[in-house]
Amino acid sequence: MMTAFESHAIPLLLLLLLIPINASIHDYSNEPFTHRSDAFFFHGGSEALLAKSFIRFETVTFTRPRESAIVQGRMQQNTGLVEAILLEVRDRNRIGGSYLKSDLICCDPKLAKERICNLGEVIIQKNPDNLELPKRIKTFFQGTDEQVQMDTTTLDINATGMYYLYFMFCDPSLKGTTIQGRTVWRNPKGYLPGKMAPLMTLYGFMSLAYLLLGLCWFLRFVQFWKDIIHLHYHITAVIALGMCEMAVWYFEYANFNSTGTRPMGITLWAVTFTSVKKTLSRLLLLVVSMGYGVVRPTLGGNRIAYRVLLLGLLYFGASEALELVEHLGNINDFSGKTKLLLVLPVVCLDSCFILWIFSSLSKTLEKLQTRRNLAKLELYRKFTNTLAVSVLLSIAWIGFELYFNATDPLNELWQIAWIIPAFWCLLSYALLLVICALWAPSRNPTRYAYLEETGDDFDEEGISLTSSVAKITGDVAAKLERKTDLAFGEDLEEDKRE
Repeated sequence: MMTAFESHAIPLLLLLLLIPINASIHDYSNEPFTHRSDAFFFHGGSEALLAKSFIRFETVTFTRPRESAIVQGRMQQNTGLVEAILLEVRDRNRIGGSYLKSDLICCDPKLAKERICNLGEVIIQKNPDNLELPKRIKTFFQGTDEQVQMDTTTLDINATGMYYLYFMFCDPSLKGTTIQGRTVWRNPKGYLPGKMAPLMTLYGFMSLAYLLLGLCWFLRFVQFWKDIIHLHYHITAVIALGMCEMAVWYFEYANFNSTGTRPMGITLWAVTFTSVKKTLSRLLLLVVSMGYGVVRPTLGGNRIAYRVLLLGLLYFGASEALELVEHLGNINDFSGKTKLLLVLPVVCLDSCFILWIFSSLSKTLEKLQTRRNLAKLELYRKFTNTLAVSVLLSIAWIGFELYFNATDPLNELWQIAWIIPAFWCLLSYALLLVICALWAPSRNPTRYAYLEETGDDFDEEGISLTSSVAKITGDVAAKLERKTDLAFGEDLEEDKRE
């Protein structure tokens, strides 16, 4: 049977897990407690911690309302209790009366009389495999004091896991109490949460991968600079942005790991590089699919160019807003609904890009087939196959991601969660690699470059017009030849008569 704590706390846990933690140093600024069932609680943080980590309470202060303080006696001790409770996610059922088949979170007189728990405290059942958890730290208000500060305490973490910290009280007279101060969460190798640590390594490797790709592309670019087309500059920009994006994210995570806080400036730059790179990558796929620089010299007029530009600007704005919320938002200042509202525009714009890209590819392949340009047709077929495979992989991975999040709502599988963002980084890099291989600068640019003088851009109307002119010219020439022959024949006959 689900306890009251579980029924009310798990939805809140799900909400908090959708929101990234702002830092391993969690600051509390006069924040209120939330009422659930028969208890009041405040979520102090949740992080994946490795063995030999620690959590330190620094200047954590509780302030209760004046009305709650003045009713107490000045010389009276322990006039209000606030508890700090640390638990590992697998022990969540040990908070409250679930093992007693009760919906209570706080101990009542009946349970206290049976000596199961202490009156006015949160019910906790110790883990027999680890008697240190769940951990309870008590802080009492004294007399008529309105404030009380926790002792500076350090909790050592001896087992790897996902840990949650709650501040709770059961006394209804403390309603309106607020918390301020901070807690410091640190892993053995730094402040970076265990769930995020593999991503720093990933960004480091991806920085080197983009650097290697950029070096190879630059050497090829310089070697065949006379045969460079506009498309090559677009590809160069995407490679450079990808290199900067991965490098900035790596340094952002490294700084986070060493200081415990996310530097606003570096994070903002990283988010902007990500949004610009995503936008340019999609625009690159779109203009390549349209045959820009290969089948047509332009995008087909100002109207299409403006539509492409407008879609790019809309995508950049939506992506930038979503990235800012994900990486710069505080853990308590927005809800899951806000994030959902920001995800929907990005998904819709991505769908627009996909539909437009495949529609353009279909027209480009049809045009190349009509012109019987076999070299370019083969090139675009390879590109289409690669793009189709990437879309199928993306759909399959989105399904896996939804399944993963649905079956692991409390991040118990945090040690492998990093593979989800890693897949998107690798897929984006692989697509760029294919484009670089297919459209690499070479001594023979005619295999993919648009060349007006070879008649590469003529259309069906041009063909029919040329054929008509040729036919008319041929008819005129034939008539002139027949007239000449006739005249020449008549002259011969006249000579014979003479």
